[in-house]
Amino acid sequence: MNSSTKLWLSGARPRTLPAAIAPVLVGTASAYLQDDKTAVFGNALLALVVSLALQVGVNYANEYADGRRGTDQQRVGPMRLVGSGAKSAVAVKRAALIAFGVAALFGLALAVVTSWWLLVLGVACIAAGWMYTGGPKPYGYLGFGELFVFIFFGVVATTGTTFVIIQTITKTSVIASVAIGSLACALLVINNLRDIPGDTAAGKKTLAVRLGDQRTRQMYIALIIIAAMMISVISLDHPTALFGLVGLLASVPAIRRVIRGAKGRDLIAVLGMTGRAQLFTAVTLSIGLVLAS
Repeated sequence: MNSSTKLWLSGARPRTLPAAIAPVLVGTASAYLQDDKTAVFGNALLALVVSLALQVGVNYANEYADGRRGTDQQRVGPMRLVGSGAKSAVAVKRAALIAFGVAALFGLALAVVTSWWLLVLGVACIAAGWMYTGGPKPYGYLGFGELFVFIFFGVVATTGTTFVIIQTITKTSVIASVAIGSLACALLVINNLRDIPGDTAAGKKTLAVRLGDQRTRQMYIALIIIAAMMISVISLDHPTALFGLVGLLASVPAIRRVIRGAKGRDLIAVLGMTGRAQLFTAVTLSIGLVLAS
């Protein structure tokens, strides 16, 4: 693998990709739970491509916008493509648009075989992804990034996956989407907790900057607890869903580091731990739902 490819892979921020995979897994398992003879599980693969492409698109768009604004200059996290000068802003913007284009193409395929209303949702997803750090008033700079992640990589991605498979949204998929959305938010919270000093200096008022260090740590722990509560609620109807709590135990090392006050580069490892915990939770919860069917 050459150095240029490694740079592009780094810019795609692989530690964040579990946020795109987890909702598709759980949404698929929620659809399987219904035992619908008309289910089209092949659509889950299309949904996975859309979710991954959106995540990568958002990441590149963030690299582009932050690099242009100069807010990446004082980062303690991994090297940024534009902020470091490794790639031009034009090239990174092009990469973001290509990723969003892939999401749009596969989303169109899903709309053709399911419902044309998905086009509206797709446009909203792409627009929200771009305006997170792009545009004249990026909402990520105003403290609304977590809300975006919860809605689009939690509720929309999870229930949307269920819908494209069985053409309906179920109670289980809605409750599960809250758990998955909470864990996706936890990923962003750790990322923004790490960047509080640099974001404060750059005038980027993320939710972490607004809350401060201590309350951001409390929010992180609260999001993990919410995920556990939602899994427990699902288990009232489907007891084997409690298997999801086994996967959630992977978050314990991350919680310990957050409680002990990990800062700066030490939080990069916590970000990876949180991503793995989200993926493990999605896998174990999905297994639990399949066993309940």
